[in-house]
Amino acid sequence: MLSGTMKKSRKIVIKIGSNILSNEDGTINHDFIEQLCEQISFLIEKGKQIAIVTSGAMIAGISRTNKWSRKEDMNYKQALCAIGQVELMAAYSNHFSKHGIYIGQLLLTREDFYDEIRTLNIRNTLFTLVDEGIIPIINENDTVSVEQIKIGDNDTLSAYSASLWNADLLILLSDIDGVYDKNPKCYEDAKLLEKIEDIDSILKEIEIGECNTFGTGGIATKIEAAKIVNNYGIPMILANGKTENILMKLCNNETKATIFLGNEK
Repeated sequence: MLSGTMKKSRKIVIKIGSNILSNEDGTINHDFIEQLCEQISFLIEKGKQIAIVTSGAMIAGISRTNKWSRKEDMNYKQALCAIGQVELMAAYSNHFSKHGIYIGQLLLTREDFYDEIRTLNIRNTLFTLVDEGIIPIINENDTVSVEQIKIGDNDTLSAYSASLWNADLLILLSDIDGVYDKNPKCYEDAKLLEKIEDIDSILKEIEIGECNTFGTGGIATKIEAAKIVNNYGIPMILANGKTENILMKLCNNETKATIFLGNEK
């Protein structure tokens, strides 16, 4: 199922969670980014078109400045994101350049997806970048986002982006293997749900846990992202980004994950 979906999907959005972009001490995990870029380069050689939605700007900002990490004031958080965006894009650019691949950055807010002109501009930019062989890297514009215009988490942002681009597949790379019937960090007998076709029914059967240390979203936001893209006929895979060569293993059915099928295109 995973392999078949990966192979038939040409336009793929990959969302990278904060917890797999960071080491235990909160610094950027360059080994992960290097491995990710290598895998994406392989997918592009196979004819895939890729867009990335990335978290990690605040982590990158803390990593660079080594201060303000305990500051809860919004000004400090937004300043860290401003610093971190530069560091994060530099990391992606450096590792992708080893494969002859260039990147472009899109910083968005919730309002951008509710304004017809902005939406058209985002869509045109995505198509133009991808058509020219450039990988779009999308993040929320944290330096201007306040509660009123904030998307809230990059799971939702990736779902909006995939729908807008009319993608064939959304992949969320997180620090869990997929959706379980209950929290696997608390229960040893938790079972992985490898295929979900009816999200509403599943929500009645599973336990929704808390969000993790660095991320802004937990399993609930990932399920909500699946609902968004499934409504557009786009399947979604939730997989563990900490698994070595996770994208290749998904292509070859060498790992387990959760796939949300919905009403496929």
